[in-house]
Amino acid sequence: MSRPRPLVPRGDPADTVKVVGEFGVIGRVLAQAGTARAAQVGPGDDAAVLRTPDRRVIATTDVLVEGRHFRRDWSSAEDIGHKAAAANLADVAAMGGVATALLVGLACPPTTQTAWLEGVAAGLAAECAPLGAAVVGGDLVASAADSDSVVLSVTALGDLAGRAPVLRSGARPGDVVALAGRLGWSACGLAVLRRGFSSPIAVVAAHRRPTPPYAAGPGAAEAGATAMCDVSDGLLADLGHVAAASGVVVDLDRSAVARACLEPAGPLQQVGSALGTDPLAWVLTGGEDHALVATFPARNALPVGWTPIGHVRKGRTAGVRVDGEPAADVVRAIGAEGAGHVHFS
Repeated sequence: MSRPRPLVPRGDPADTVKVVGEFGVIGRVLAQAGTARAAQVGPGDDAAVLRTPDRRVIATTDVLVEGRHFRRDWSSAEDIGHKAAAANLADVAAMGGVATALLVGLACPPTTQTAWLEGVAAGLAAECAPLGAAVVGGDLVASAADSDSVVLSVTALGDLAGRAPVLRSGARPGDVVALAGRLGWSACGLAVLRRGFSSPIAVVAAHRRPTPPYAAGPGAAEAGATAMCDVSDGLLADLGHVAAASGVVVDLDRSAVARACLEPAGPLQQVGSALGTDPLAWVLTGGEDHALVATFPARNALPVGWTPIGHVRKGRTAGVRVDGEPAADVVRAIGAEGAGHVHFS
């Protein structure tokens, strides 16, 4: 017969995953999870059961690796939970859907404080709650013996409510390109943190906790959006995927992008001036704000919250341009390192 785990008060340095144990930690984490409206059977069994009145399920996954996607000395546990949830919930919105549930996989060292894991769970729950979603299951494992890093994998499930999914491949010549949400704030905040500063707090907070315009996704679908994606790797990079999938040229209006993202003047210009950086570089190539970008037929009125920033046209080669210039030329002109984030580059 195994001996019972010793009781360790929260906040005690010994209150770690190794001491509390897998199921003790899971119990604490699930206490933070909240309730998903779509859940018929929640956590506690071999799997959750969700109601799917649409009979289709949106499914998407993101993996966050400590040191690459987040740093514990830069972000609180709650911040990391918010960020992990937002990255997935925005993908559901970009399909024109509403998130219903999250599944979370976590690999961490045995020395990880259980209070930190509870903080992550609280952040996940808080980001999901306004949508009626919640964590309904997952897995907790020890990371490799030679690793002190945390790896967080989140899968989001969503519902289309009878709407057709909005794909990247539907943009057509003559469509209007429009933006919902803000761009450049997370990249600006990252630049600040990398230099050892913590202000302006607005951009640092934007990097720690992105604020995707979740409702804009279903709104765009109802308004007839022909293509849509969330901006996780950079506006130029992600629109490049839309252009390639649709076989079109996406031509951005530089002035319209600046009006949408840099007016009135604010912290991006302030930090850009201090660092000698053109803030448009953060807007065009910075990721992790999780704004939504979509294309709409020119005859359709844009829904509330969407701002026009360009148009779609035919071209011999699919791609993104800015005022008719190739994106690569614009990237070089504004001093950006590339069109956006590229894994393994």
